[in-house]
Amino acid sequence: MQKKLSKKGVFDQLGALGIGVATLVITLAVVFLILAQVGANAQVVNDANATRSTLVLTNAAATIPGWVPLVILVAVGGLILSLVAVFGGRR
Repeated sequence: MQKKLSKKGVFDQLGALGIGVATLVITLAVVFLILAQVGANAQVVNDANATRSTLVLTNAAATIPGWVPLVILVAVGGLILSLVAVFGGRR
């Protein structure tokens, strides 16, 4: 069974991609603000284990934004391939 692609469906996916990227950016901003507040907390600063744990978590979370452009590039590439398939299917 072959799915029929439509131009409207491909452009709707582009809108959904934008909403997903915006949600990801907002979520990451909130997470980094929370981590910064936890790291500045006096009880965390006084406890060496808590300070180290917070630093490790912050460093691990800091690698996530480096992958976002690659994920967006792959998603946009998939949408472009879908458009090529839609326009190429006309005869």
